[in-house]
Amino acid sequence: MCLGIPGRVLAVREDTGVRMGDVDFGGVRREVCLAYVPEAGVGTYVVVHVGFAISYVDEAEAVRTLDVLRAMADQVEGELGEPLPGRADAV
Repeated sequence: MCLGIPGRVLAVREDTGVRMGDVDFGGVRREVCLAYVPEAGVGTYVVVHVGFAISYVDEAEAVRTLDVLRAMADQVEGELGEPLPGRADAV
């Protein structure tokens, strides 16, 4: 199964000419390539697949999607390498 997981961009930087960022997936943080979402900035929500942000998503949809993904714990753990923590008020 291929998953696109929504997350909130926490930081943006250049790494050897590639736009990278730290993204929070409801409590799990990962380094993500932002090359395909050039307007993503801190606070922007993006959909990430295998370490690449591939599109933008709004906050409400990100929260709904993370709730569904929490219900699919095994698949999410396989994609992120660890389970999503329980839902907090903010993503």
